[in-house]
Amino acid sequence: MPSVGLHATPAAKEVTRQPDRLLSVADAAERLGTGVRFIRRLVAERRIRYVKVGKHVRIAESALAAYIEERTVEPVPSRRSRYGKAA
Repeated sequence: MPSVGLHATPAAKEVTRQPDRLLSVADAAERLGTGVRFIRRLVAERRIRYVKVGKHVRIAESALAAYIEERTVEPVPSRRSRYGKAA
């Protein structure tokens, strides 16, 4: 006879994820430090994921984070000149 509640089922082990907070265009622009027009252009050119809620456009926090991550440029290690300081 199987015991109830002693063993976790695979479904019970899944971590429940919080849904992303949806940001307005103005909130997304504030987070990026840009104007609303820039965000609207990203949406119009489909360069960022967005959600339509009726006639309103919302951008998920994860979509904004992904946009930032994709466009982050890592610094290049500086090359030291052989002709630096005199000995």
